[in-house]
Amino acid sequence: MSAGDGARECRVLVAGVGNLFLGDDGFGPEVVRRLATGPGEPLPGVRVVDYGIRGMHLAYDLLAGYDALVLVDACPGDGPPGELTVLEVGPDDLGSGEFDAHGMQPVAVLANLDQLGGTLPLTHVVGCVPAGVDEGIGLSEPVAAAVPRAVAAVRTLVRLLTAAQPAPSPEPCPALPSVPERPRRS
Repeated sequence: MSAGDGARECRVLVAGVGNLFLGDDGFGPEVVRRLATGPGEPLPGVRVVDYGIRGMHLAYDLLAGYDALVLVDACPGDGPPGELTVLEVGPDDLGSGEFDAHGMQPVAVLANLDQLGGTLPLTHVVGCVPAGVDEGIGLSEPVAAAVPRAVAAVRTLVRLLTAAQPAPSPEPCPALPSVPERPRRS
């Protein structure tokens, strides 16, 4: 894509969240680390950040006006450890939560973004069912095995989200037709 072809790149933030000192809670940071340092094509128009437990940092970065957010995190679920879920999240899904400037509660960060003057961009979550979030460094075997699949899922989302948009369009990136309304498990 060139500057003169009438198209613009979609600005996407890929945010890994979680506490690497709590076992599988370090899933998000590990996925974004692999995205940033592993093999694969560069992700143009995409910023990949390990936010860890810095919720305020994520909130302020979202004020920069991203078109889309891909949040990568360990997420409780009914499935076995290592099961991935990809879902789209909108403002109605968040409810409310008390924002803690010194911690990371993704729902509270996103739900309170408007109080900082921001707007929730098109948001997708790539979540992994943890085996445990007890004190300790390192992912469990099933969650570690899910990391390459999560990297592939994020790359697929980013490819779809960064499809060229007409330059005059103020619309955000298109919604992904392949993401169902209910969580998809893989």
